[in-house]
Amino acid sequence: MTDVVLIDWGGGNIGSVRYALDRLGARSVLSADADTIANAPRVILPGVGAAAPAMQRLHELDLVNTIRTLDAPLLGICLGMQLLYETSEEGDVEGLGVLRGRVRRIEAAPGVRVPHMGWNRLRRERASPLLEGIEDGEWAYFVHGFVAPMSDDTLASSEYGGEFTAVAGCGRRFGAQFHPERSAATGQRLLANFLAMEAA
Repeated sequence: MTDVVLIDWGGGNIGSVRYALDRLGARSVLSADADTIANAPRVILPGVGAAAPAMQRLHELDLVNTIRTLDAPLLGICLGMQLLYETSEEGDVEGLGVLRGRVRRIEAAPGVRVPHMGWNRLRRERASPLLEGIEDGEWAYFVHGFVAPMSDDTLASSEYGGEFTAVAGCGRRFGAQFHPERSAATGQRLLANFLAMEAA
């Protein structure tokens, strides 16, 4: 029996996310099949790359409406999280629209190199089962050049050239801007919390 389906659209971090799930004892499946994804108990949208080609690929695979209408808990990781928003400055592209807001570019400045690559602290903004056991000030590993805005959907924030959403959630749709598969105990706990969520 499958615990989680990873959407196999070609995002670069799919293998490492699956390995992190394996370490937690989760039974995962890679799939680009709409029926498999629609009937999954939980779904992860991983991603490394750029928003416009990623959305183009999801359209080509006829997965956009499938993702938008999922009943299962959904977790977007890195670019996968950014794709959950309405629009992105990266390619001026329309996203999946399951989270509100527009993803914006990190502006380079003294001390702010783009893309941002490295460890940053998390600050909890709202309670959520996804953050159970993750405390204020814990470290997570980021690789990104764009950020989601602060909003009512922000569960945890971080700062790099300004405040941004590090973890988002609305209903059963969640996103992590950082890479949980590369964030040691913090990332492992977030993935374990997601796997513990009630299945569809």
